[in-house]
Amino acid sequence: MRVTLDKKWTDELVKLPESGMGYQRVDVFFADSQVACDVPVYNAEVAELPEELATLPIRSITLHRS
Repeated sequence: MRVTLDKKWTDELVKLPESGMGYQRVDVFFADSQVACDVPVYNAEVAELPEELATLPIRSITLHRS
């Protein structure tokens, strides 16, 4: 499910390098301790999250390391 990230996260992602042209691969850590790994984020603002995680509050986002 495509989710538009809060400005707070967009501002953070803009500071990080892209994984490819116009996107980043990130790990998203949620407030309830769940993690979504290797999530594509387009233009530092739209994340492709699993539907069951799409409405959870985000605790942090880091670049995915493979």
